[in-house]
Amino acid sequence: MQIERPQSPSRPALHEPRNPGLPLDMDWVRRVQANTSAIERRAATLPGRRSVKKDHQAAWLLKAISLIDLTTLAGDDTENRVRRLCAKAKQPASPDLLDQLGMTGLTVGAVCVYHDMVPAAVAALRGTQIPVAAVSTGFPAGLSPFHLRIAEIGESVAAGAREIDIVISRRHVLTGNWQALYDEMREMRAACGEAHVKAILATGELGTLRNVARASLVCMMAGADFIKTSTGKESVNATLPVTLTMIRTIRDYHDATGVRVGYKPAGGISKAKDALTYLSMIKDELGDRWLQPDLFRFGASSLLGDIERQLEHHVTGAYSASWRHPMA
Repeated sequence: MQIERPQSPSRPALHEPRNPGLPLDMDWVRRVQANTSAIERRAATLPGRRSVKKDHQAAWLLKAISLIDLTTLAGDDTENRVRRLCAKAKQPASPDLLDQLGMTGLTVGAVCVYHDMVPAAVAALRGTQIPVAAVSTGFPAGLSPFHLRIAEIGESVAAGAREIDIVISRRHVLTGNWQALYDEMREMRAACGEAHVKAILATGELGTLRNVARASLVCMMAGADFIKTSTGKESVNATLPVTLTMIRTIRDYHDATGVRVGYKPAGGISKAKDALTYLSMIKDELGDRWLQPDLFRFGASSLLGDIERQLEHHVTGAYSASWRHPMA
């Protein structure tokens, strides 16, 4: 398999038009089903279906770096930690290593932080094209009063966040109240203004793959620019069956409307080999256009360190110690 190397900052970045959404179509929602056994069988074959080696593997891993939302969402986050993370975002691998790989200008896709850390991240990334993403709307549970969730979005945008990762109310999915989910998502999307909105479904708490598919569709109808698996705080986060379900719903939405919606798996993706599996699945199911930062992201923190180790092994033939690749 071939893959295009990431674009350098000197080349204009691709920017997909915003998803305008459409009126809630309950007939379409009710038609959505998910054959769980077939999806799980297909997902089980994915890790062994693609084998990329040597220079091709290095190119895929460089691409993966450009698609990472480098994330810190800890209770003990400080502004200094965020500034160090932003430095890593701007220089995600050592210059010597990138020189040997023939890569210049490589950065991650975004830096994702809590609302209070947005000003520090924005200041640290000033002068770059790296956007700041803020988790919002009572992350991770999404159970704070609705007017406060909307206000939180507005404050994050005012502080300079260019992307907002919102969490949906899982109870709307579990009770089949699709109108309430649509209305909630629509209002959150409006509060984001020009900032792109990623709808976090918390798929590990939705019960069934059919619920995952229907929630994905409703959020896209309401104008979500991305749909995202998880907060990273649930007991089950991104999985291959969930990803297959969500990206096929994205494909169906694109076939019906012509609108491309992005996808972000988050939580539990920490190994380079896992990133390769996800990228090959996106290429197979959605095509090369989705292998760009405006349509695909990894929500990850430790993934970058393992990718660096694999790239260093490719160049030197030896694995480096993990402490040689700190995140912050």
